[in-house]
Amino acid sequence: MRSHRPTPEFPRHLEALYARFPFERSVADDPISAIRPLAWDARRAEIAGVFASTLAIGNTTAIRGAIGRLADVAEGDVGRLVDPAWAERRRARLAPFRHRWIRGDQLEFLARRLGACLEEHGSLEAVFLAGSERGGFAGGLDALARALRGDDRNGGRSRAPAGYAALFPSPLDRSRSPSKRLTLFVRWMVRERYPDLGVWRRVPTGELRIPLDQHVHWIAYHLGLTARRTRSWSVVEEVSETLRRIDPIDPIRFDFVLCHTGISGDCPKERELSVCGPCSVRPDCLLWRRRGTAS
Repeated sequence: MRSHRPTPEFPRHLEALYARFPFERSVADDPISAIRPLAWDARRAEIAGVFASTLAIGNTTAIRGAIGRLADVAEGDVGRLVDPAWAERRRARLAPFRHRWIRGDQLEFLARRLGACLEEHGSLEAVFLAGSERGGFAGGLDALARALRGDDRNGGRSRAPAGYAALFPSPLDRSRSPSKRLTLFVRWMVRERYPDLGVWRRVPTGELRIPLDQHVHWIAYHLGLTARRTRSWSVVEEVSETLRRIDPIDPIRFDFVLCHTGISGDCPKERELSVCGPCSVRPDCLLWRRRGTAS
C-alpha cells in the first residue's frame, strides 16, 4: 500500500509548477539543446537522438560535452556516422572517445548497428511500432533494444564490444529495467511541443512513458506518485499512469519540469523554507506533510 499520496489538488499544483517553469534556462542545460542543431531531418534526428540518449549518463554538462565531441567526430553531420563509406574514418576518430564508462569502440559498433537497422527497416519508428504491436510501449522499447544490441532471432547476440549490450536494457529483460535512455529517446522523437523534436508521426503522445532518472524518481516518490524506492519499469508505469490521468493527451510534458526541478536545485531535496515556500507542489510533498509546514 502507498503510505503517502498527493493531495486532491495535486493536478492543479502540478499545472502551476509547469506554467511557471523557466524552460529557456533549463533547455540550455539539457542534452536536447545539443542535438536540436544536428536534427536536420527525421533520419538525422533518429541518429542524433540514439547517440545522445546513449550518452545521457552523468551530469548534463558532461553529457552535452560528449555529444559535442561526437558531433566533431562527424564534422557536424551525424548522418556520416552510419555511412558505410565513412566507416574507416569513423573507426579511427572514435577510437580515443570516452564518456564515463562508454568507449569509442562501443559507439563505433552502435553506428554499424544503427546503419543496419535503418537499411533494413527504413526508420527506428518502424522498429518501435513493430514491437509495440506485439507488446505495447514496453514491447516497442524491447524491439529497439534488441535491434541496437544486435540480438538475432535465436536469442543470440552479434559480436559486440565488451559491455556494449548493457547500454540498451529492455523493460522486458529479467531486471525489468526502467530503460530511462531509450524512453527519453522516444520522448524526443514523438512529442512535437518544445523542446522535443516530434519527427515520429505514428506514436500517440498519450502512449509515452516517463524517462525515470534519479531526479524524477526522487520527486515522484516524495509527491506520492509511487511508494517504490527502487527504480524499475513498474515505477515507470505507475508514475506515467498518474500523469496520464492529469493530461491524457500529453502526459509526459511534465517530465522535463520534474527532471530539471531536481537538476537545477529548484528542489533542494530537503526542508528549506526559503526555497520550498513558493513551490506549487509543496502541499503534496512528503517532506512537508509529515512534519507540518513550519521549519
